[in-house]
Amino acid sequence: MARSRSSSSRWKYINPSYYLKRPKRLALLFIVFVCATLLVWDRHTLLREHEEEVTKLKEEVFRLQFTLEELKTSKGVLGTMMNFKDHNSAGAEKRSTPYDHPLDIQRREKVKNAMLHAWSSYEKYAWGKDELQPQTRTGVDSFGGLGATLIDSLDTLYIMDLEEQFQRAREWVANSLDFNKDYDASVFETTIRVVGGLLSAYDLSGDQIFLEKAKDIADRLLPAWNTPSGIPYNIINLAHGKARNPGWTAGNSILADAASEQLEFIVLSQRTGDPKYQQKVENVITGINKIFPADGLLPIYIHPQRGTPSHATITFGAMGDSFYEYLLKVWIQGNRTAVVKRYREMWEISMKGLLSLVKRSSPSSFAYLCEKIGNSLINKMDELACFTPGMIALGASGYEPESSQKFLSLAEELTWTCYNFYQSTPTKLAGENYFFNPGQDLSVGTSWNVLRPETVESIFYLWRLTGNETYKDWGWDIFEAFEKNSRMESGYVGLKDVTTGEKDNMMQSFFLAETLKYLYLLFSPTSLIPLDEWVFNTEAHPLRIVTQHDQAGEHNTENVKSRARKEGQFGDE
Repeated sequence: MARSRSSSSRWKYINPSYYLKRPKRLALLFIVFVCATLLVWDRHTLLREHEEEVTKLKEEVFRLQFTLEELKTSKGVLGTMMNFKDHNSAGAEKRSTPYDHPLDIQRREKVKNAMLHAWSSYEKYAWGKDELQPQTRTGVDSFGGLGATLIDSLDTLYIMDLEEQFQRAREWVANSLDFNKDYDASVFETTIRVVGGLLSAYDLSGDQIFLEKAKDIADRLLPAWNTPSGIPYNIINLAHGKARNPGWTAGNSILADAASEQLEFIVLSQRTGDPKYQQKVENVITGINKIFPADGLLPIYIHPQRGTPSHATITFGAMGDSFYEYLLKVWIQGNRTAVVKRYREMWEISMKGLLSLVKRSSPSSFAYLCEKIGNSLINKMDELACFTPGMIALGASGYEPESSQKFLSLAEELTWTCYNFYQSTPTKLAGENYFFNPGQDLSVGTSWNVLRPETVESIFYLWRLTGNETYKDWGWDIFEAFEKNSRMESGYVGLKDVTTGEKDNMMQSFFLAETLKYLYLLFSPTSLIPLDEWVFNTEAHPLRIVTQHDQAGEHNTENVKSRARKEGQFGDE
């Protein structure tokens, strides 16, 4: 009975009337209920936050897996490079000291601040537009409204650890970038800036959206290659796929524009596993190889119907330049294997031809590259041709020691000449081209400066490949000249005249993509974008080196101008 009474006593606590007669206990029960509810709610919140964190970690694991797989290939590349003659120039980068000098850190930060100023001005006054006009503080769609500056800047932002700016740009690409435009686009400029910029952002970040967008725009460019010879037209309508050449080329395609898409399209086939991109661009080289001259020097025009060159200027400057550059860089990007050997062979033939264009001025003996028309040499050199010494130095590693040193020495001489293009003017900024007359050394021809990167590009390569610290000082001199003459409150501008300092009204997208990137890397440790793991396209977008397979586009399971070469649009107020 006692046990029964005890059980009845306990049941009374669940009877509501018990608490109604006892307010204090009712209040205590309410407090206990509230505390229990808060505890359960807090546990649910923690669980939700935990799930979100797990999702983020899974995404990071995926990105790291992608990077790890890429690095497997990089190990093979390093092994290949270490087998080269120790005398050659490529080894210099590996021998460079990892020590980050305080002066380098200081200079690097100033370049980064310049990038922030340029980017912030673009964000404020021209967001989503192709380029910024700083004097009028407006944006202009110089490339059909593809956000050229934004896409060109993605990898620079990433390399400089400007994470917030990169993420805002990434969101614009994901949500606002639309290629379905009734616009006649330059196949070349769209490839090097947009396809190259997106692929580089993908290789650096592993973010799939960049690869998807690169595939979208590349698909719109592909009909340009539908010609009897395989040589593409230079212009295509992005919405309708109708291709043509400029009216002023007499039906010809421009050499640099038609034969400088190999890097981007081969990389796109590697990343997607779809061989069609690589097949299109490699057909171009197959066709050119059939008519390749003994000196390896091609005129700037080639006919898309017949596949034959026209009588025109031969130059390593505007409209010729990047054809030669990509012969070397496809070989490098393909990991220097037998599959890409013909690119190297064609490049070496062209380098023999280049030697026939080298002359020296008087009285200072500046080495320079002539242009050629027929059998006549023209004593003129574009600033655009100042990419050449960097290219020569980069390719010197493939020669036997004696030839390697000969070409490296030529690269050093040409870089000195290009540096003097800058030092010879009152503003310390280079003009667009230079003439060489007996007893007068060099003199400015076309006197504008549109923030070009070519000289800085070669200075970067020569420092990486020789370890000579003097090149850093040269690069710094050029950076300070840009800061003094081109910086405005609303961005950076070119100069209409390097002798007077009169400003134009355009911040070229390649200033952010190339000029500032090369300057930043010049003052950075060699472990940042090492040259045995990455190759730069002609718009300075780094692409991972991946062994090229026998079959075009075979998926790599180890890791997953005249707009010639970056033409500057001259902007007036």
